[in-house]
Amino acid sequence: MTAPSSSFALQPVIVGAGPAGVRAAQALVAHGLRPVVIDEASRAGGQIYRRPPANLAERSANVLYGFEARRADAVHTAFDTLRERIDYRPDSLVWNAQGGRLDVLHGPTRSTSSVPYSQLIVATGATDRVLPVPGWTLPGVYTLGGAQVAPKSQGCAIGQRVVFMGTGPLLYLVAYQYAKAGAKVAAVLDTSRLADQLAATPAMLRQPAVFAKGVYYVAWLRAHGVALHGGVRPLRVLGDAAEGRVAGVAWHDGREERTLACDAVGFGYALRSETQLADLLGCRFEFAPLHRAHLPVRDAAGRSSVRGVYLAGDGAGIMGADAAEWAGERAALALLADGGVAVDTARAAMLERKLHKLGAFRQGLERAFPVPHDWAAHAPDELVVCRCENITAGTLRQTVAEQGADEMNRLKALSRVGMGRCQGRMCGVAAAEILAHATGQPVQQVGRLRGQAPIKPIPIHLATPAPSTEGAGA
Repeated sequence: MTAPSSSFALQPVIVGAGPAGVRAAQALVAHGLRPVVIDEASRAGGQIYRRPPANLAERSANVLYGFEARRADAVHTAFDTLRERIDYRPDSLVWNAQGGRLDVLHGPTRSTSSVPYSQLIVATGATDRVLPVPGWTLPGVYTLGGAQVAPKSQGCAIGQRVVFMGTGPLLYLVAYQYAKAGAKVAAVLDTSRLADQLAATPAMLRQPAVFAKGVYYVAWLRAHGVALHGGVRPLRVLGDAAEGRVAGVAWHDGREERTLACDAVGFGYALRSETQLADLLGCRFEFAPLHRAHLPVRDAAGRSSVRGVYLAGDGAGIMGADAAEWAGERAALALLADGGVAVDTARAAMLERKLHKLGAFRQGLERAFPVPHDWAAHAPDELVVCRCENITAGTLRQTVAEQGADEMNRLKALSRVGMGRCQGRMCGVAAAEILAHATGQPVQQVGRLRGQAPIKPIPIHLATPAPSTEGAGA
C-alpha cells in the first residue's frame, strides 16, 4: 500500500451509503484514508438494502431481503467494519454544492454544515420513474419504491388489498415481497407484454442467476394465486367518495376496460437516476437512449467531466445493486490513482470488464420492460402531472400551443411545472414526455430540467450552523 499523497490534504467525501458508497469507502479505507460518508438515511444500505430503524424489532435478513440476504449482509457487515475508520454522517442531506463545498442539513437537529472537498464520489442512487394516471394523488397510492420502504423500514404494508402496476423488475419483486410477507396482492398489472420478455430472453440469459430469480418471482406469484396481467394500459385509480382514498383501479387489457377493488396501489416504471447533485457540481450531461434520460457523463472508471468528481452506482445510470458495488470500488480506485496512490490495476480492469459485460443484460431488461412510449398520447388533459403546483397535462399542452414552449426549462418558466417541493424529481419525466408528444420531437430533444438548490425540501427555520469541517486531516 502506498501512503496517500499530499493531494489528499482534505478527506475524500462520499455522498450516499448504498452499495456503491459502501464499497467506495471500503476501498479508500484499505488505502489508508478516512473518508467522510454523508448519508441521507439513518443507517447505511441504500434503498435496495435498507435497514430497519435501530429501535424496530429485529427481523432476519432472509425475511427482509429474500434472495438478496447474503449480499445485503455482506454490504452491512462491510460498513459496520468500517464504521470507526470513516467520518460517517447519517440523517444528513446534501442540498447544495458550490465553490468546492457541500451544504449539508442534519435532519434530526435541523443544523447545517459546510463540508469542503477536493475529491468527491457521488453515489446518490435512484428513485421511481413516475408516469401518473388519473387518481394517483389519492391517499393510498405509493410509488413502488415507497411501497417497498414500508415493509423493510416499518414492518407494515401500504394496504390490506394491494394492486401493483407499471413495469420493470421492481414491479414483480415488490409484489413477491408483499405476498411472501402475508399481504394480500390483488393483482400485478404490467404494461409490458409477454412478447417483449420472450424477445429479451437471450440478452437476459447473460446473467443467468438474476434471470432465474425474476422467473422465480413470477412463477411463485402465479402459484400462490396472484393475478398477473400483461400488456395492459392503466386508466385510473378509483376513489371512495366517502372515505376519500383508493377504492380500486381501472385498466384496459387490449380488448376491454376492466376494474378491480383494492385499498392501496403501488406503481412505477422502473427507476430513474438521482442526478441533481451531479448537475449542481457542473458535470456534463448527455442523453442515454438505454435509460431514456439525460445522465452525467463518466468514463469507464467513474470519472466525471469535472476534475475530482467521480460518479458511481444508479445515480449515474441504472445498472443494479451488483454493478453499484463494482462501480463504487472502481471510482474509489480511480480517485486514488489520480491522487498518486498505487492501486491494483488488474483489479481495476476486472471491475471495468464486469461492468461492461452487464451492459448487454441491461439492454435485455429494457427490451423486456419498455417504458410505454405512448403514455403521453393517452394522458387526459385533466391529469395532474405536477402535484406540487397542480399542473395538468392540459396546461402543459396549452403552454406549448399558445406560448411556443419547446424545451423543458422554457416549459417550466411558463407553466411552473417542476417549481414545487420536489424540484421536478417526480414530475420531470412525465412533463418531458408530454412536451415531446405535444411538439412532435423525440424526448431527447426537449432537454431536461436544470438542477436547482435545494435538491430536496429543507426547513426555513434552522438551528445554529454546525462548525465547518474545513482543515480536517486525512
